[in-house]
Amino acid sequence: MASRAAMMQALLLAALAVGSARAQLHEKFYSESCPSVEAIVRKELVSALSTTPNLAAALLRMHFHDCFVRGCDGSVLLDSANKTAEKDAVPNQTLRGFGFVDRVKAAVEKACPDTVSCADVLAILARDSVWLTKGPFWEVPLGRRDGSVSISNETDQLPPPTANFTVLTQLFAAKNLDAKDLVVLSAGHTIGISHCFSFTDRLFNFTGKVNPTDIDPTLDTEYMAKLRGKCRSLNDNTTVVEMDPGSFKTFDLDYFTVVAKRRGLFHSDGALLTNDFTRAYVQRHAGGAFKEEFFADFAASMVKMGNADVLTGSQGEIRKKCSVPNH
Repeated sequence: MASRAAMMQALLLAALAVGSARAQLHEKFYSESCPSVEAIVRKELVSALSTTPNLAAALLRMHFHDCFVRGCDGSVLLDSANKTAEKDAVPNQTLRGFGFVDRVKAAVEKACPDTVSCADVLAILARDSVWLTKGPFWEVPLGRRDGSVSISNETDQLPPPTANFTVLTQLFAAKNLDAKDLVVLSAGHTIGISHCFSFTDRLFNFTGKVNPTDIDPTLDTEYMAKLRGKCRSLNDNTTVVEMDPGSFKTFDLDYFTVVAKRRGLFHSDGALLTNDFTRAYVQRHAGGAFKEEFFADFAASMVKMGNADVLTGSQGEIRKKCSVPNH
């Protein structure tokens, strides 16, 4: 009994420690130490988007990929001499914007040396990427610290575009995210592009037969034909397509309209129609009549995701350069 009580007390203390770490994130964390940080980040992003508008979607995706592996600790930004870091893993090889993040971090360092973490810079960039593409604005809780470990094999925690609903909910639950967060955050696909190889199995090799008739029956046939006109083979590694055709530079509700019509690009998009709750959410927002409601939901889910396994206080470090640990 005594050992059981000791174990329960240890578990309780561990839970309290995690809760305490998360509670240390707050919107005004840099109000005294670096009050200009958000203005600096936004200035750099506005300049970059004027010439490279697709960067917005890339930075949102990068923050997502950071938070799902080791939590939101900037570990996705780390380089590895032997190519064993997160960014070297297959799911991250199409991430873009690392050099830009380094540039933003350098600007922040110039104004506030050794103060703002790369993880926080990335969180601010993700928020502003959404807002500057006409999406919602939210106050980003700040105070994350940077991790110093980045392991490519740990990217199996990332929800793959090929996942079904069961796998998706399991991977989201591991980050304290529920079915609502899943359907809401999936709408990040309203901006950006994707390489064909992320979904060509739906067009040519759905059951492993590798022939022109082996297609995903859940994908709208007209949309299927359009995709096959762009992605010519299962091994197309260069062609890219819009994730939200006709609206891929604007953060809006068109994603739900697309998914409701069975035109979601990925397995994971189509999987939202296989569950009663997520299907109802998709159908409610497919008409675009509840924009403010969805925007509020997206902001809430982004804040929730941004709390995933964060390092705070004396944990981790404040990297001077995002691609390398300080020591």
